[in-house]
Amino acid sequence: MTTPTQLAEQLSTTTLLRFATAGSVDDGKSTLVGRLLHDSKSVLTDQLEAVQDASRKRGQDAPDLALLTDGLRAEREQGITIDVAYRYFATTRRRFILADTPGHVQYTRNMVTGASTAELAVVLVDARNGVVEQTRRHAAVAALLRVPHVVLAVNKMDLVDYAEPAFAAIAKEFTAYAASLGVPEITAIPISALAGDNVVEPSANMDWYGGPTVLEHLETVPVSHDLTACHARFPVQYVIRPQTAEHPDYRGYAGQIAAGVFRVGEPVTVLPSGRTSTIAGIDLLGSSVDIAWAPQSVTVRLTDDIDVSRGDLIAPLDDAPSVTQDVEATVCHVADRPLAVGQRVLIKHTTRTVKAIIKDIPSRLTLDDLSQHPAPGKLVANDIGRVVVRTAEPLALDTYADSRRTGSFLLIDPADGTTLSAGMAGASFAVTPAPAPAPADDDAEWDF
Repeated sequence: MTTPTQLAEQLSTTTLLRFATAGSVDDGKSTLVGRLLHDSKSVLTDQLEAVQDASRKRGQDAPDLALLTDGLRAEREQGITIDVAYRYFATTRRRFILADTPGHVQYTRNMVTGASTAELAVVLVDARNGVVEQTRRHAAVAALLRVPHVVLAVNKMDLVDYAEPAFAAIAKEFTAYAASLGVPEITAIPISALAGDNVVEPSANMDWYGGPTVLEHLETVPVSHDLTACHARFPVQYVIRPQTAEHPDYRGYAGQIAAGVFRVGEPVTVLPSGRTSTIAGIDLLGSSVDIAWAPQSVTVRLTDDIDVSRGDLIAPLDDAPSVTQDVEATVCHVADRPLAVGQRVLIKHTTRTVKAIIKDIPSRLTLDDLSQHPAPGKLVANDIGRVVVRTAEPLALDTYADSRRTGSFLLIDPADGTTLSAGMAGASFAVTPAPAPAPADDDAEWDF
């Protein structure tokens, strides 16, 4: 029997996988997550007793495992997922951070939130209904967010008599669609979350399937989120100047390293100003270190007393991002109010927030056939489209394909701070945008 000390030692050497679940309404996402937690022995006794008690009160003989993740009262009353439910669990092979996202169309914005940091997305499909519009929308979001691994979980196989042809037809359709979006890896698994088939244990009802269970795939899929291999980027969050008798001349720039590695003595540039200097020191947890890497939170000291403030980006002199005031990107519109050409917005990129204007919306993606609807004029809730944004001040922006951390941004309503859209700079997935029409006239007040 594994002792707590041995388990702690095992977990300290295991890797971490962040993954998200998505799918249409009633496809069984919460039941899958509950089954995964229950069968992997990741549920505490009091949690299970609470679920059993709630299930009995609803007249159910067996515990409703979906209640392990649907924590809001409205979710339990309606039997749906409304908010993103984060769960943390571990096996002896790997640690997991799971984001269970809603299925309703009006909550697609939550899927963007849950998948934005995920290395893997589990997209559920009801074996009786096959690939529906919301399935395609979730596949498109996963592709836009550059999620490297996608699992197609064909659920409720028990309701189609565990028939292989039903699974094969859905897997073929989804794989072709996701591959056309540029999803690099797709794994299809037939499951029954309610009965537990192929979730943690192999199914005795589907001997025609020889692939991994959901948990086995999660434990063995390669994790390639090594931020130290990316272009080094350090957004400045806070300038530290104690001006005390002990530290009269101390000036440090604090923040979290977004990507890459920084070393003492390395030549750097501060963007968007373009001023250059050299790293004189790096302070980590009260001690000086010679090297620091993502995602550590550190304070960087420079040899030169130059103007650096919150929102600036420190990068290696020979590997700096481009600085621009014209941002071309793909956005997922998440607000109820539309995003229109000529609209004034704020753009938040890392720790920097600047004024901007929507110069153009060249196209909106049609999910059915992946065609681009040209010049829609505006984007409404859950639309995915291309935008051209002009900023009042320069931004040091990577393409999203190069860096998920420094190639992403938010568009915000300046009136009340509402998040309007989540943006990914540069090219989208493998879809050719329609030719852009002539730009609209600037708003007189925001003409830059």
